[in-house]
Amino acid sequence: MSRLATTGEVLQLIRSGEAVTRADIGRVTGLSRPAVAHRVSDLLQRGLIVEDAEGPSTGGRPPMRLRFATSGGVVPVASLGARRTQIALCDLAGEVLHRTDLDIDVEEGPGVVLPLLMDTWEKLLDGRDDVVGIGLGVPATVEFAAGRVESARVMASWTGVVIPPIIAERFDVPVLVDNDVNVIAMGEHRVVYASELDDLLFVKVSTRIGAGVISGGGILRGALGAAGEIGHIPVRDGGGVLCRCGNLDCVDSVASGTAILRDLRAKGRDVMSLADVTALVRAGDAETMAVVRQAGRWLGEVISGAVNLLNPAVVVLGGDVAEMFQPLVSGVREVVYRRSTQLATRSLRIERSRLGPGAGITGCALMVLDHVLSAQAVDAAAR
Repeated sequence: MSRLATTGEVLQLIRSGEAVTRADIGRVTGLSRPAVAHRVSDLLQRGLIVEDAEGPSTGGRPPMRLRFATSGGVVPVASLGARRTQIALCDLAGEVLHRTDLDIDVEEGPGVVLPLLMDTWEKLLDGRDDVVGIGLGVPATVEFAAGRVESARVMASWTGVVIPPIIAERFDVPVLVDNDVNVIAMGEHRVVYASELDDLLFVKVSTRIGAGVISGGGILRGALGAAGEIGHIPVRDGGGVLCRCGNLDCVDSVASGTAILRDLRAKGRDVMSLADVTALVRAGDAETMAVVRQAGRWLGEVISGAVNLLNPAVVVLGGDVAEMFQPLVSGVREVVYRRSTQLATRSLRIERSRLGPGAGITGCALMVLDHVLSAQAVDAAAR
């Protein structure tokens, strides 16, 4: 490093594994032995690192290894879906310690949903008082810097609600809120792909459709947090379907799980849930498979534009619809590889989510940890 590394920067080296002994820290940073000892001592006293078993010796006394203290606190998180919410406690590495899923209709509004979340967190905490931060993903557009929900037609009762102060009244810690697909994309990228690529497009296909964009290794939110709202991009020949946003033929209105169920019912299929659609697909029902594949083609039309614009290394399809229906994934691939540019698709991979439903809570935890354990935050807390 060209300047003296701070205590927070030393912690980042230990967390990443780039420096695991005092000698490593000195070599990487150029800090003197007393300066290294001072920063390490500070981190030990604050419980952010621990000394592990002795490392390999190069002659003389073996060095003590330094390890980030993942058990030094907890992060309550929740990933809200339109109908189902995942709630968990995670450690300081983002690993889930306790988890519960609840059926919650987000349309009941923040006055019902947020107290239920906080009550559930308190039950999971069971008296623990080492919360370092809280993360929440919501199925709506979020102005990230303020934690303000900005959906005008979706989750209407949440519009304009600034969530962090409400939660901070009970939990006096940093509270971060983002769009649900952004946190899913963050979790999927960090756990599955971070070691091999920096550019990823995650598309969630469930009751609704949305996307999260990883660019240069970080989440791309745009100027105010509205990046990734592909659900309201119109498709060609959608049949004039009115979307809940007020426009016609948005991909959300023709290719989501809700749309698939609607179209199959119109064709006389007795489908009450996506599980019924899955049964018909597995049974080889030709008309059902055609409806699902057409939904994939419409989705592929929108994704192809995103591929041309963003040039991701991989498109990850997640959400219960994408995870259930191979015909939909096939429809997406068919259109994306045909309509996107040759250079953008030269090495493009289109894959299903590997983390599945757990990506949301992992992403929420990582969002919080990136904030509270950043070098700047660690240094500020020491003042």
